[in-house]
Amino acid sequence: MNKLITLIIAVTTVAGCGGPKANNQTSAIETQQAAPVAVSFNADSAYAFCQAQCDFGPRTMNSEAHEQCGQWIARKFQDYGLQVTEQRTTVKGFDGTPLLANNIIASYKPELTDRILICAHWDSRPWADNDPDESKHKEPVMAANDGASGVAVMLEIARLLGDSTLNVGVDFICFDAEDWGDHGDGDSWCLGSQYWARNPHKPNYKARFGILLDMVGGQQARFYREYYSIRYANSVIDRVWRAAATAGYSGYFIQEENGAITDDHLPVNEVAHIPCIDIIPYYPNSDSSFGPTWHTVSDDMQHIDKNTLKAVGQTLVQVIWE
Repeated sequence: MNKLITLIIAVTTVAGCGGPKANNQTSAIETQQAAPVAVSFNADSAYAFCQAQCDFGPRTMNSEAHEQCGQWIARKFQDYGLQVTEQRTTVKGFDGTPLLANNIIASYKPELTDRILICAHWDSRPWADNDPDESKHKEPVMAANDGASGVAVMLEIARLLGDSTLNVGVDFICFDAEDWGDHGDGDSWCLGSQYWARNPHKPNYKARFGILLDMVGGQQARFYREYYSIRYANSVIDRVWRAAATAGYSGYFIQEENGAITDDHLPVNEVAHIPCIDIIPYYPNSDSSFGPTWHTVSDDMQHIDKNTLKAVGQTLVQVIWE
């Protein structure tokens, strides 16, 4: 997926490794905590959902693995009692390739008008063009982190919602065709979310706010406040970072800003006009700002960290159930 940082804003060093639950930053957000919710996010379950997607192989556009995994994702949401809509369309890649895209929407309590949107992309990048070994640049990316991890977190939350009686609707959207893009063309990325924002699955669809999950299972991941998220949805950023502190994961959610990132939250904000943030890692000391496995053949299950999945998943549980 394209993660062009077009602006860097006063980023400080990330907290240390090893799955911390707190850092030494004291903020107003951390001093205004609510009580942690009783619902527990199961990282082992999310890890298994991530593995199951990778078992299909790279979910590159127009591939059999892509079609089979899409069917599996839809069935899993249905198994947990959610209403599933598959939004199939054909979009054109930057190179002119017709891409058979499928945005998968799963709705908890679709009859309610008060709704929250949680989203992630589920396709794999077809080229490992950031791999340090140039001979692998034409190989597909397994996308355990850059794709499968966000869907895995959503599936685990959907499983938990199956036993809940919340009075708010939740829509999970698995955006397709996010990662078939050219680094010199920002509009060539996020094709599925661009299509959905112009053609929502329900006419006049609205949500209170949205949260995009992108690469939320990586080792040593830390999540900084992204520029466009602050610009369009600053109150949502505050809500989520406060929830992370309440849940005990402020060591993962850093009270500093990073750059402006081209991602699926942009069409949600700019076209659908739903305030949406991007939970995405930033590695200030890595050759790649999005971590050493980004767009490489090493984006596999060996580099998925259950502690990161837990930190993000429990934070989302805190937001939804709070």
